[in-house]
Amino acid sequence: MKFKGSENYVATQDLMLAVNAAITLKRPLLVKGEPGTGKTMLAEEVAASLGMPLLQWHIKSTTKAQQGLYEYDAVSRLRDSQLSSIEGSEKVKDIHNYILKGVLWQAFTAEEPVALLIDEIDKADIEFPNDLLRELDRMEFYCYETRELVRAKNRPLVFITSNNEKELPDAFLRRCFFHYIKFPDATTMQQIVDVHFPSLKKELLAAAMKTFYEVRNLPGLKKKPSTSELLDWLKLLVAEDIPLEVLQSKDDKVSLPPLLGALLKNEQDVTLFEKLVLMNQRNR
Repeated sequence: MKFKGSENYVATQDLMLAVNAAITLKRPLLVKGEPGTGKTMLAEEVAASLGMPLLQWHIKSTTKAQQGLYEYDAVSRLRDSQLSSIEGSEKVKDIHNYILKGVLWQAFTAEEPVALLIDEIDKADIEFPNDLLRELDRMEFYCYETRELVRAKNRPLVFITSNNEKELPDAFLRRCFFHYIKFPDATTMQQIVDVHFPSLKKELLAAAMKTFYEVRNLPGLKKKPSTSELLDWLKLLVAEDIPLEVLQSKDDKVSLPPLLGALLKNEQDVTLFEKLVLMNQRNR
């Protein structure tokens, strides 16, 4: 079982090696990188390429590790016991009816191997990764309410993404294979754009790419535009039929690009770029 890339996702050689290394080692693949560099999409494309169902667990600040295993709905059971008649109490007697299976339980008990995405793990509490150490390492957990050991029938292919908002514990990192998705260079970025916009005119693409990297490389940006924001911007340029002349500057000076809000997402960065444009205009 090897990942060799896909038509919808431009994977660099080192990224494909990382995915296949995680498969060989049977360890979770921890993927870090700037937001918008395709970490979540990687799991989707690998699962599709290998013909595996994908289960997704999107982490929030309030997410607890237990929710990935199961939750016992004691409130519903109490309510049903109060409302049910003697004849209708069979459901209440069976505690399994009130066990809500989490995504890890579903992955462990699936009849065929599945891919499991734990997305943006750094959003959760610092104890969240530690609480999953045993389950991800041994591929099993114990359900105390039903007194059963839930063990993986097939080891899932686990992807864990992080935007590096929090440091992850060393004990957790030891159990993962790590890969950092670097921001694409111009050549790789052009391949990515070609996947999404195969019919885009080369002149327009070249001008848009030049402008994009000028914006991204501006010193002092609070948030640099990402790959996904470039794709959004190109989609708008095509939809609004922006002429090539608007993106090209006659004397190679920095100019204010159209639809700038697709690239820069806070007023500090917009002001900084506008100041740069003004300085360039004064120096003409």
